[in-house]
Amino acid sequence: VQLQASGGGLVQAGGYLRLSCALSGRTFSDYRMAWFRQASGKEREFVAVISRSGGMTSYTQSVKDRFTISRDNAKNTMFLQMNSLKPEDTAVYYCAADQYGPVGSRAYTYWGQGTQVTVSS
Repeated sequence: VQLQASGGGLVQAGGYLRLSCALSGRTFSDYRMAWFRQASGKEREFVAVISRSGGMTSYTQSVKDRFTISRDNAKNTMFLQMNSLKPEDTAVYYCAADQYGPVGSRAYTYWGQGTQVTVSS
């Protein structure tokens, strides 16, 4: 399984970005997918998860009502729409995939390379 994340960049506070994560090498719909992020000097943290069918999602509290996770199983791609961005959202964002486990699990086998999101004040 290979994951390729893209869509990061520099944006002003209040702006928006859309991240994408493409999975190759396996059947995308077999995988629970998630976004994590890691700010400089901090530990990696969970951001959002989406179930294999896309019918269930969950978010960390700090991004609820601002971020939306989605997936297109026909295009083997997951998305993270990030609105009302804040400077504290600045981090490297990683996509992750796992074939097993429930949506609530934070264990993931496959990781993308990360894409930098920088929000200026």
